[in-house]
Amino acid sequence: MTDLFEEFVQFRLKMNQRIHEAGNVRIRQFFALDGRVYEEGALDVKTKEMIGFTASLMLKCDDCINYHIVKMIQEGVTIEEFFEILAIGLIVGGSIEIPHIRRAVVFFDECLERKEKGLSLDMKLE
Repeated sequence: MTDLFEEFVQFRLKMNQRIHEAGNVRIRQFFALDGRVYEEGALDVKTKEMIGFTASLMLKCDDCINYHIVKMIQEGVTIEEFFEILAIGLIVGGSIEIPHIRRAVVFFDECLERKEKGLSLDMKLE
């Protein structure tokens, strides 16, 4: 197993803390809204995370892709569901998505392996 998950989480925690410490109200409001939009509503959390993942794939944001992969696994996305989502992303975005899909599969596999070993997928500020 590589350390992609640990590297991702540590960088995310470090930078989120730095950004929050700056105290900018508008940035804090945006971060709060970003978190709240994925809460249970008319759509369940798993569906919202799958939509967020697909949008992130279209935007080619590897950090966002990784974030949603972790959240999807936490919500119980299966390997079959994951690859169907990738197929949708590929058909919508075209071949330019292939490098992002490759990295997404590597990260998904690592996170799934962590979960199967009983290791944490927690990404919260400590």
